[in-house]
Amino acid sequence: MEHSRDRGRDRDRDAPEKEFVEKLVKLNRTAKVVKGGRRFSFSALTVIGDRKGRVGYGFGKANDVSEAIRKSVEKAKRNMIRLPVKNGTIPHETLGMFKSSRVLLKPACSGTGIIAGGPVRAIMEAGGVTDVLSKSIGASSQYNVVKAAFDCISKMMDAKTVAKNRGKPLNELWG
Repeated sequence: MEHSRDRGRDRDRDAPEKEFVEKLVKLNRTAKVVKGGRRFSFSALTVIGDRKGRVGYGFGKANDVSEAIRKSVEKAKRNMIRLPVKNGTIPHETLGMFKSSRVLLKPACSGTGIIAGGPVRAIMEAGGVTDVLSKSIGASSQYNVVKAAFDCISKMMDAKTVAKNRGKPLNELWG
């Protein structure tokens, strides 16, 4: 009875083409008070990934939940970035920042699992990372934490980039 604990908040949404795994990070309901009562509007923050090292996030707003989620997924598909994954973990430690949210990502040995909370866990699962350590520092606004995590990912260098910057062949770098 594992599904009752997390209340389905980050369940995988079935994409029609099954190309990407979608994770709903945050769904927010806002109310505007008008003459006839309250008018509700929804905003959705979604993370998508192909479990092979490509991830993206999107933010959508609409008067309907499913429409807000659909919009956020479309935006996420438009701004996908590469997440370097090596042996199920990230290549090196990084610190990403956005406003007052900071996310620290550390590589972990095989079998550790994803030690991360909420939004960062969703990003790592969608990107295909199986072992990583993370710490969210500062403000815990889920939108800002996602942006900080993507700042982390954009700072990451894979082995080919490091070898090219040092002017050495890849096999010399690995030893």
